[in-house]
Amino acid sequence: MRCGGAAPYNSAMSHPSPPRCEAETPTTTGWSVGGLLLEALAARDFTRMSDCFEPAATMRALLPPGLVECQSATQIVESIRSWFGAAEEFEVLDGTVGEVGGRLHVAWRLRLHPTPWGDDAWHVIEQQAYLRAAERIDAIDLLCSGFQPDGHR
Repeated sequence: MRCGGAAPYNSAMSHPSPPRCEAETPTTTGWSVGGLLLEALAARDFTRMSDCFEPAATMRALLPPGLVECQSATQIVESIRSWFGAAEEFEVLDGTVGEVGGRLHVAWRLRLHPTPWGDDAWHVIEQQAYLRAAERIDAIDLLCSGFQPDGHR
């Protein structure tokens, strides 16, 4: 079941009535795969992460150095592994799953060290991802903050 959708206006109150539950829709599945992606990232389980993507999935990622494009699930997961896989310590500070205009939105903020280039100081990184997904993700557009020094550590 999925709760959401446009709520009917209730004339007895000055605000819409609560959303009603509807039968499962593709959005429900999308939200599920968004949560699975976050869980795989939090565990740095790249095998499980691969299962979130269609084999021919694509990614466009805007990173501080520039645009990166991947043409398969394998390339996407290897990119993510290159960013986070070698960190000795890794914390998920925040993660969200939502929807924006019919696209699944998944975001995460992480704290880790060392960085992929070997800087042993703690860094925070935030990424926003917009997904086209049904049971699995077939396209991801990602925006990255870059590795920012963490002044709290």
